[in-house]
Amino acid sequence: MATEKLKFNKGAVINEPGSTKKYKTGDWRTFKPSIDNSKCIKCGKCWMNCPDAAISKDKNGFFVIDYDYCKGCLICEKECPVKCITHKVEEK
Repeated sequence: MATEKLKFNKGAVINEPGSTKKYKTGDWRTFKPSIDNSKCIKCGKCWMNCPDAAISKDKNGFFVIDYDYCKGCLICEKECPVKCITHKVEEK
């Protein structure tokens, strides 16, 4: 009896570096955070703590959330020292 090797991807193997931008993971979010720029002190704690790299800085130095990739974990809201980040339940 001949043995065949099965070819499949093992867990956590990245076959194509940089491919995560292809997969917009924010569409299953339950909570949608938002940033109130009038309260923001531009400290960057939201950006530093976002596990999905869904927060970036705009040309004025304020932070913006890319909802294509934000999963709504609310770590940004918890880490904000001035509480300028709040959330709502995502409406689809």
